[in-house]
Amino acid sequence: MKSKTSENGAFVTFDRVQKSYDGLSLVVKDLNLSMPRGEFLTMLGPSGSGKTTCLMMLAGFETATHGDIMLDGTSINNIPPHKRGIGMVFQNYALFPHMTVAENLAFPLEVRKIGKSEREAKVKRALEMVQMGDFGGRRPAQLSGGQQQRVALARALVFEAELVLMDEPLGALDKQLREHMQFEIKRIAENLGITVVYVTHDQTEALTMSDRVAVFNDGRIQQLAPPAELYESPQNSFVAQFIGENNTLDGLVKEISNGMALVQLDDGKMINCNPVNVTKAGERTRVSIRPERVEFSKDRMEPGAHTLTAEVLEFIYMGDMFRTRLRVAGNDNFIVKTRNAPNQVQLEPGAHVEIGWLPSDCRALDA
Repeated sequence: MKSKTSENGAFVTFDRVQKSYDGLSLVVKDLNLSMPRGEFLTMLGPSGSGKTTCLMMLAGFETATHGDIMLDGTSINNIPPHKRGIGMVFQNYALFPHMTVAENLAFPLEVRKIGKSEREAKVKRALEMVQMGDFGGRRPAQLSGGQQQRVALARALVFEAELVLMDEPLGALDKQLREHMQFEIKRIAENLGITVVYVTHDQTEALTMSDRVAVFNDGRIQQLAPPAELYESPQNSFVAQFIGENNTLDGLVKEISNGMALVQLDDGKMINCNPVNVTKAGERTRVSIRPERVEFSKDRMEPGAHTLTAEVLEFIYMGDMFRTRLRVAGNDNFIVKTRNAPNQVQLEPGAHVEIGWLPSDCRALDA
């Protein structure tokens, strides 16, 4: 039976899905999520937030305690993993050490009773997709970490799965190779038009690769949005803190009018902010401002900018930018990032400076 969501173009659907291991506490709480075909969706969150459990339920390695998981409109709750036609890529590659690369790729095809000549053609094509065409005769131990990860990806693609699940697939790689593989995986997914569900706790990876990101915490999706929207418009304090670097100042909502919240910071200073999930005067709030939206010099501040006096605690040269840690309104970890430009003033610890930002760049979030 086709679901309503599948008629709306959803390829993967979680419908009121819950998961408990002990019958008491829920690891996944009432998850509703739908993905169109061809989307690259990342499940992002800290350890224990429920993201990997969701992936394992989709793969069939875990069973939902409640609710329905659908693939292309058909419930897959009672379909075993090997019959779901889903490709999987794990962090530890899970390659058979006694088999060659080509034999590793042929294995899922043999399980599906695909003939020898067709197997060979599919293996060859999958290896070429990941630029490993010359490595079919090697064993996994003869490959680098990046090459093994490419083989694991090719194996997930070899039987032309429309849906590929990836669980922290780049966790074991060094930074440079990891960044290279992020773009490679995204390019391959786009070229083949496959649907990808990707699990990571690395927010940079999520922002780099995804069409949309589902931010998990405590078994629930806190926000589901494209990367730019998550970063620029976090819907609560957890998302603001988890995605990118973020400054917070605590205060009290004095009034909300004309689409803006007037907030009295704990040091008495008044500032205007976007009210995101505060609704009335008297509520405590945590104001969020991104480090790159704060300016030092008055001549670079736009009209209407708030200005506060700050004390410099640390000034760090980082090559392409300077990172300054300040004491602002009682917060000793207020960060400002400025581009390394010829006219950048070197700030000394102990100095007092004026900083400023636009009201539209700060958000009054939940306390």
